[in-house]
Amino acid sequence: MDISNEIRELNLSYLMLAQQMLQADRPSAMFKLGVGEDIADVITNLSPAQILRMASNDMLLCAFRFDDALLLNLLGNHGQENVAARIHATILAAGKPVERLG
Repeated sequence: MDISNEIRELNLSYLMLAQQMLQADRPSAMFKLGVGEDIADVITNLSPAQILRMASNDMLLCAFRFDDALLLNLLGNHGQENVAARIHATILAAGKPVERLG
């Protein structure tokens, strides 16, 4: 298995999905993706050729929110209080700063 190829495929999927989400419902997509206005603008305005160029990088372009153990535990909770746990996880995620172009 070639990790670089897997990363490039993930980058392509992420960029295409992010662009589609931003075009469909920008505020919701920005929240779900954890990006600010600057990055949302860049992603929205990428041409297909630019998406392919960016995706061909073997550096992961998306950021996972697995840096918070409580958030992970809440999202991974499959018990009966799943809805409450997901709401709590959403509130925690909403309090995290969004990414910005620096």
